[in-house]
Amino acid sequence: MLGVDRCILERMSNSQTPSLKELEEQRIAAAEARANKVAGKYTDEEKALRKERVVKAKDALARSAGTKGVQVPAARKALKKYLQNLNDPKQPDDERFEALLEAPFKAPPKKRENSRF
Repeated sequence: MLGVDRCILERMSNSQTPSLKELEEQRIAAAEARANKVAGKYTDEEKALRKERVVKAKDALARSAGTKGVQVPAARKALKKYLQNLNDPKQPDDERFEALLEAPFKAPPKKRENSRF
């Protein structure tokens, strides 16, 4: 649907009104593309890494459930978002993933007051 909507918006921005026949052809083409979509194939190594990361993320969520702090809600939200977007092609590297896991348990840096007056 998004591809069809994008095409419609592009044509409308060009001051061309698409005909009903063109819209129907675009809708059918988009439906066929969705039906013929090939699932991404992951190697066994990638699958093992993904499973390991899921286990670690779920563990961090479970451990941080009772934790208090200003940083906890945002960190838990980031972990949940990571778990929701597992199939996205762009995944965080190992260093960023470890930071994501440690975020609920790390206290944020204290603000310094420079009141020298």
